[in-house]
Amino acid sequence: QVQLVESGGGLVQAGGSLRLSCAASGRTFSSAAMGWFRQAPGKEREFVAAITWSDVITYYADSVKGRFTISRDSAKNTVYLQMNSLKPEDTAVYYCAAGDLLTVQESHYYLWGQGTQVTVSS
Repeated sequence: QVQLVESGGGLVQAGGSLRLSCAASGRTFSSAAMGWFRQAPGKEREFVAAITWSDVITYYADSVKGRFTISRDSAKNTVYLQMNSLKPEDTAVYYCAAGDLLTVQESHYYLWGQGTQVTVSS
């Protein structure tokens, strides 16, 4: 019954920032971990970042490490992705997903949002 809804995407100039949100609605959420993935036009979907709900363990793709920060608010069943120093190569549809463990493997994520577009202009 739970649905994941991403928001916060938009158009931003290179070097700018955006904050994406992923809200779970419908009922109390209890996945082990949440992940952010992205898919650029003509490219395969790739892992961006993930976080656990319990002890707040995080993991980042090398391409975004130091620029993006994943966080969560358990009381609001919401996960965030703060994106700083954005580059044109960050342009993609960003998806949040619920998984059974913290991993980069898509096969462990069983519930996905519909995505939010992020476009970074040069």
